[in-house]
Amino acid sequence: MIREVSLNDISDGRTYTENDMVKADTAGCEGCHKCCTGMGCSIVLDPYDVWQIKNGLGKSFQELLNDGSIELNMVDGLILPNLKMGEDERCAFLNEEGRCSIHSLRPGICRIFPLGRIYENGDYRYFLQKDQCVKENRAKIKLKKWIDIGNISENRRFINEWHSFIKMVGEKNINLRNSGRGESINDIAMYVLNEFFVSELITEEQSKVVDEGLFYMIIMNKIDKASKVIDTLG
Repeated sequence: MIREVSLNDISDGRTYTENDMVKADTAGCEGCHKCCTGMGCSIVLDPYDVWQIKNGLGKSFQELLNDGSIELNMVDGLILPNLKMGEDERCAFLNEEGRCSIHSLRPGICRIFPLGRIYENGDYRYFLQKDQCVKENRAKIKLKKWIDIGNISENRRFINEWHSFIKMVGEKNINLRNSGRGESINDIAMYVLNEFFVSELITEEQSKVVDEGLFYMIIMNKIDKASKVIDTLG
């Protein structure tokens, strides 16, 4: 989800890289799950998030929709999946003890919390969100360790490309709407949903070995192809 806000309004005014130390360590949260409740549809998933969850749980995208784990909403002119809040506005993946049942598979937004990302000049840095985590006296931790993701350089490359792609589609939709071709916006939304989420990015045979390198190669090619296809629509 792309937001146009002032960094000083939502953070301590500083930005960080993966090698910086930041006061984010909650010492296991000690049972607190306030950041996992009442989030509405704000935990938007990208293709990597969905691929991880599908692989880890052995479920298809449609099965995740059917069992109420995720839902679809309009985001920046696209139909994108997000984690679904269930009973008492709790994340569908919270267990009875209030702990995340997919912690090793958690989406990027959850993974970096209480940090956020700010995008500039084709890249991004992290910022520490103000008044979001209720845990007091958080300890310093290296950001790379806090994020706890495998191939962080390839993941960064993917996140940048996906953000640029979403931004490009948003600008395309504005141009289509202004030129009276709003019906093409729906075509684009359905195309992106099917290409990046509904269809299997990796074949069943390939999925027997969870290969992040293969995922990144496929997804980057898909983003490049989709950018060219969308450029011709409308």
